[in-house]
Amino acid sequence: MTTKNENAAFWFVERHRDTPLSTKTAFREAVPEGRSLSYGELAQQTDRVVGLLAQHGVRREERAAMLVLDTIEFPMIFWGCLKAGVVPVPLNTLLSTDVYNAILRDSRARILFVSAPLLEVVAPALSSNPYLETVVVIGGDGVGEYLNFGKELEVAAPGSLVEVSADDTAFWLYSSGSTGTPKGVRHVHSALRATVDTYGVQVLGIAESDVVFSAAKLFFAYGLGNGMTFPMSVGATTILYPLRPTPDAMFQVIAETEPTIFCGVPTLYAAMCAAMGQEKPAGTGRLRRAISAGEALPAEIGQHWRRVVGTDIMDGVGSTEMLHIFLSNTPGNVEYGTSGTAVPGYELRLVDDDGAEVGVDEIGELLVNGPSAADGYWNQRAKSRATFEGVWTHTGDKYHRRADGRLVYCGRTDDLFKSSGIWVSPFEVEQALITHPAVLEAAVVAHRDPEGLEKPKAFIVLKDGASADGLEMALKDLVKEKIGKWKYPRWIEVVEELPKTATGKIQRFKLRNRCT
Repeated sequence: MTTKNENAAFWFVERHRDTPLSTKTAFREAVPEGRSLSYGELAQQTDRVVGLLAQHGVRREERAAMLVLDTIEFPMIFWGCLKAGVVPVPLNTLLSTDVYNAILRDSRARILFVSAPLLEVVAPALSSNPYLETVVVIGGDGVGEYLNFGKELEVAAPGSLVEVSADDTAFWLYSSGSTGTPKGVRHVHSALRATVDTYGVQVLGIAESDVVFSAAKLFFAYGLGNGMTFPMSVGATTILYPLRPTPDAMFQVIAETEPTIFCGVPTLYAAMCAAMGQEKPAGTGRLRRAISAGEALPAEIGQHWRRVVGTDIMDGVGSTEMLHIFLSNTPGNVEYGTSGTAVPGYELRLVDDDGAEVGVDEIGELLVNGPSAADGYWNQRAKSRATFEGVWTHTGDKYHRRADGRLVYCGRTDDLFKSSGIWVSPFEVEQALITHPAVLEAAVVAHRDPEGLEKPKAFIVLKDGASADGLEMALKDLVKEKIGKWKYPRWIEVVEELPKTATGKIQRFKLRNRCT
C-alpha cells in the first residue's frame, strides 16, 4: 500500500524544479547585496540544507530555531527543514536576550540559524542552553566559535524530501505577545496550502506575474503567507527587505521594484500616508493590491491611501493560531471601518460569555473554523483547551455584526470596558481621534477616576511638526461629535510612541499598566 507524500515542501518547492519556472526569480533582495534566488536554485539549496541538518545530527521532528532576517537564506532554511522533517521555528528578530533565552529553552531547539547582525543580542543566551548543540551564523566576516552557514552549505551532501502526512507538524511560530509572553503555536503541513487555497486564491487572487513586497516580515504568520507561500504557490516573485520598514525605506523599495502587491500593517500605512501627503509615491503605478492585517485599519488611513495612491487597502483579520487572514474585505468590495466578511473556506461565529450566538449589532467574541487552524500550543495545555474548542478557535477579538453581514472590530476581549454603563470600544474612539490632522496614532484604555469608575484615557502620537497646544479640548470635542458624548477620553496624554508588537499590534496591556 502506497501513501501520498503530503510534505508541503513538495508542492511549494519541488513541484517547480523541472518546469519553466525553475529559472524564474523566486526571491530578490532589495538590500544590501541585491542577491536573488531562482525556483530551481531554491530546490537545490534546500537539498543541501537537508544534508546540513543530517551532518549535525538534527533528526526528524526536532526543532531548528531561525533567528533570520528577510534574506534569501530564510526560504532556503525554512523549506530545507520541512524537506528533512525537521521543525523550523522562525523567531521574531526584534526581541530581547531574555525572551530569546526563554523561547530557545521552551522549544528545546537542537540547532539555531542566526543572521550575523542578530548574533550579539542572542549570544548571551546560548552558552548555558542545555538543548542547543549547533549554532550556524548567516553572513558576517567571522563567526568565532560558531559555524558559518555558507561554508556548511558548500560541504553538505544534498538530501531528499522525507515522506510525511498532512497532519504531521511542519513548523512552529511563537505568538507576537500582544497580551504577554509568546506561546509556541504548532502548525501542520496541510495548513500552508490551505491558506493559499482560501485567502491566496479567492481573495488576493495571486498570479504568476505578480511581484510581491511585504513590509510584514517572514518570521510571523501574516508575512510568511505574503512573502513565501502565496507567491511560491504560483511562481511569482517576492522582494525581500531585511531592515526596518520605515516610510522612506518603503517608498524607496517600491520605487525601485514596482510591486503589484504590497502588504503592510495599519501603523505603517498611517506613517506612509503622513509622509506622502497628497503626492502619489513613485513606483505605485503597477500596484493592483494593497493589503493590511495585524490590527484593524482605521477608515481615515484607508481613505487617504485610496485618494492618493489610487488602490484600495484590503483590510483583513488573521492570527498566528489561524496562520493567515480568515476575515477580509475583498477586491471591489472594500468598506473602510469594517473587517469585511468571512474568507471562503472559513466559518465565523460571534458569541457571548456563555457561548451563545449574539444578534445583529450586538458585541460578541469572534470564533473561527477553518482548515489552517493550529494543532495547539506547545506545553500550554490549559491555554490550548481554552483557545481551541473542537473545530472552533477563539480569537480573543470582539466584533459586532451589521445587518449586511459585515463585521466591525470593537477591540480585544480585555480591551472593552463600560463607561456610564455603556460598552466602549477603544478602536472606535481611536478612529475618531486620528481624524484630527495633528494625530498620527492613538490608543485608548480604561482608567479609573477618583470615584473608582472606569473612563476612557487616550495616548496619542502627534504627526511631525504638530503642536499639542489647545489640542486636548479639541480632541475631546471631536470624539463627542463623532461617536457620542459618553465615549470621549477624559484624559489625553501625548507620547513619543505606542508600545507595539513586531506585527504592529498595539500592546494596550502595557498602557493599562501605566494607568494603575
